[in-house]
Amino acid sequence: MDHDSGHPVERVTKRNLVEILPLVRAYCEFNGVNPGDHELVAMSRALIADPAREGVQFIARDDAERPAGFATLLWTWATWASGRIGILADLYVAPHARRTGIGQALLDACRDACREQGARGLTWSSAKDNTAARRLYERAGARNRDDWVDYWLDT
Repeated sequence: MDHDSGHPVERVTKRNLVEILPLVRAYCEFNGVNPGDHELVAMSRALIADPAREGVQFIARDDAERPAGFATLLWTWATWASGRIGILADLYVAPHARRTGIGQALLDACRDACREQGARGLTWSSAKDNTAARRLYERAGARNRDDWVDYWLDT
């Protein structure tokens, strides 16, 4: 699927799974974590196996058709939304492809998938200091829910 940016975006499948791993690894490094490749591939395989219940991953390509970004979209239910919602768990664009429209193309693909799935909306979190990402989200029309605070509890 091509979006307004002209960058091709496709769902991650068994056929292109190998192409997403370097992007996912770079995203993990950006976030200061180092899970094993086996764990990362297992997550992608779980999404490929059951996209209607689990979620989907998208891969975007640059002008030279090289893998240049990915997004992970997960499904859940929210009482406050009175239905299913999408959670944008990850959105990453390789440094060489930033500010080219790839982030917007990935965001559009996630929003389209939410519509196809009948989800009420799409939600995500961003680090306060990630100003480039926050500019993208605000340009896309997303609104900051200042009245919410994100928490994390290790299990």
